[in-house]
Amino acid sequence: MILDSGAAGTRTELRLELDADLAVAGGGLAGVCAAITAARAGIRVVLIQDRPVLGGNASSEVRLWILGATSHMGNNNRWAREGGVIDEILVENMHRNPEGNPLILDTILLEKVVSEPNITLLLNTAVHDLEKSDADTISAVRAWCSQNSTAYLVKAPLFCDASGDGILGFLAGAAFRMGAENSGEFGEGFAPDKAYGELLGHSMYFYSKDTGKPVRFIPPSFALKDITVIPRYRDIQAKDSGCRFWWFEYGGRLDTVHDTEAIKWELWKVIYGAWDYIKNSGQFPEAETMTLEWVGTIPGKRESRRFEGDVILTQRDIVEQRGHSDAVSFGGWAMDLHPADGLYSKLSSCTQWHSKGVFQIPYRAMYSRNIRNLFLTGRLISVSHVAFGSTRVMATCAHNGQAAGMAAVLCRKHGVQPREVPIDELQQELLKAGQYIPGLALSDSADLAQSGAVRTSSCFELEELPPGGEVQILEESRAMLLPVPAGPLPEVTFLVDVAHHTMFDVEVRGSGRAGNYTPECTLHRQTFELRPGLAQPIRIAADCIIESPRYLSYCLLKNPDVAVHLTSLRVSGILSLAQSMNKAVAKGTRQEPPAGSGIDSFEFWLPARRPGGKNLALSIEPPLRVYCGANVLNGVARPTVQPNAWVARPDDATPRLTLHWEEPQTIGRIELSFDTDFDHPMESVLMGHPECDMPFCVKHYRIRDAGGALLFECQDNHQTRNTVLLASPVCTVELHIEIVATHGAPAALFEVRCYAV
Repeated sequence: MILDSGAAGTRTELRLELDADLAVAGGGLAGVCAAITAARAGIRVVLIQDRPVLGGNASSEVRLWILGATSHMGNNNRWAREGGVIDEILVENMHRNPEGNPLILDTILLEKVVSEPNITLLLNTAVHDLEKSDADTISAVRAWCSQNSTAYLVKAPLFCDASGDGILGFLAGAAFRMGAENSGEFGEGFAPDKAYGELLGHSMYFYSKDTGKPVRFIPPSFALKDITVIPRYRDIQAKDSGCRFWWFEYGGRLDTVHDTEAIKWELWKVIYGAWDYIKNSGQFPEAETMTLEWVGTIPGKRESRRFEGDVILTQRDIVEQRGHSDAVSFGGWAMDLHPADGLYSKLSSCTQWHSKGVFQIPYRAMYSRNIRNLFLTGRLISVSHVAFGSTRVMATCAHNGQAAGMAAVLCRKHGVQPREVPIDELQQELLKAGQYIPGLALSDSADLAQSGAVRTSSCFELEELPPGGEVQILEESRAMLLPVPAGPLPEVTFLVDVAHHTMFDVEVRGSGRAGNYTPECTLHRQTFELRPGLAQPIRIAADCIIESPRYLSYCLLKNPDVAVHLTSLRVSGILSLAQSMNKAVAKGTRQEPPAGSGIDSFEFWLPARRPGGKNLALSIEPPLRVYCGANVLNGVARPTVQPNAWVARPDDATPRLTLHWEEPQTIGRIELSFDTDFDHPMESVLMGHPECDMPFCVKHYRIRDAGGALLFECQDNHQTRNTVLLASPVCTVELHIEIVATHGAPAALFEVRCYAV
């Protein structure tokens, strides 16, 4: 029992002091990935989150799907899903939660964080003040938890601001921007004018459900009375819910930091007014038995402060895909700006312009230019307003968070500040942790596999994708995206059914830039005169030399009189495409920006999601020998200019890859990277997916030594990266990796690395 009869003066709350190597403010995906990365590398982290759950806009409090460079598979960025920790989270969410339940995602994020012994997690705890040891150095942050009435003082030599609004940077005096630059400052043709507005607004969503019996709805007094004041009100559908209402946006004319509560109330007004319209207007008879299941209580923020680093990323960096010597991450979402008036604007709810491929993000954009021990991540990084339109999405923010977390590890290792981190080492450590950095390959002198020879039981040679009985009428142009080695252009033969006499055009196209997949350069064109008949071969042959390995699109141009045969065989690093559009991220099958915008025009060639998107049946001469075992040592763990995978033949009943050394090696740890289909966006909520696990991923494998002794067995893998810690180090001249089963496609393996410990 506590009995306190009163005390003179003022009582003080409970105060706790915590020490860490890195303090992270903000538990959205960027902060989570920064904290996990740093903790796994051995430093102590305090993660401070002002909400009851982790995930920020991805959490059950907001319920926005996680997206990044894959852009709903709606642009020409192939195999562009982000790597490392965010990939691990997305793959795990697919495995446990293909239905897209945001509450399950909450548990996955919490599990990932609390499983790390080096992380101290403070939920419901808001940073409100800080201490500095000098004008440009933070020494501690002060935070308050309303749930346990505890004040925290968190001391650390390094701080990371992942808070969205940038509370740490703001209080510390870090240089920042808010609003849009004029077009002249960075030469950005897409920079908005005052009429369009300088800030993106907030959004809130709602979920509904069908109860199976009539449900009435009496709107609250504050609900919007006249739905027609929303120019787009006719787009409201009873069946839609959650972030399909992303365009329920407001606040771009206000202060998106300090006016957030006012913005929230306006969005509540809109949501309840929209539901009143759905339930009571008579326009939606299907809504008679529906009820509101959930309405957001905090808005999902798009934009507020952007902080300045040693470089500011701009539109030209994105469109021109400029290289950066300190690249540590990448982006690929469209430059996506919204009118400041949001849902009250008569303009289109968004304007999205894509680049022809992904772009590098430099490390210099990830720390403050004037606060020496402050990392920036999430949507706070150093970018212009136009570039922010691309870098602001959550998977990109999370990938950047991993870079900041690893940089903090190297700061502690070398006793330096963020600006002084050795870039080569940072890049290599990120690659080892699964981060993808376009144009870079892992080169690890400690990797024992690099000194070994690779042998395999078989290697798939792309000689034929056999017809499976289905055909696809060419109502739109279609293509096979094929990995072609240097040398003469391979001859590819397709099978077509012809309904009427017709002239049929085919092309071989490539990209104008290595590593891109936009089929913009025509290398070869043929026209065939076809007469009615079934299973006619179309042989594409050209006297053409390919100077370096690359992906090429063998295109069958639109002709409704022709149907191409399909195959049921799917292979890692091969896709069929259609010259089509995804209305979620584009206005047409071709991007046609306005003159003077500084943005490229090009066609969209898109894959379809499984179970659709079958490959086109074909034969190739000579066969493409691009799936050899040596690929597992090339330092690239996803398709780029080639598949970069070892793939066994489909008829190989016992696929096996062997590493052989001339001298015995002592091995205690093995790193494996599998193919979880980096082309799949894995949207985290709402979408629903037909698969839990990716067909190319190895499910069951064994590792044996030279004598055949079983060192390790995994029977139910679904993750991209596996770290195998042997019970005790083994001394051997061979390691055998046996593939017992996959999740449906031929066995594929991107990477094998071996270490003494």
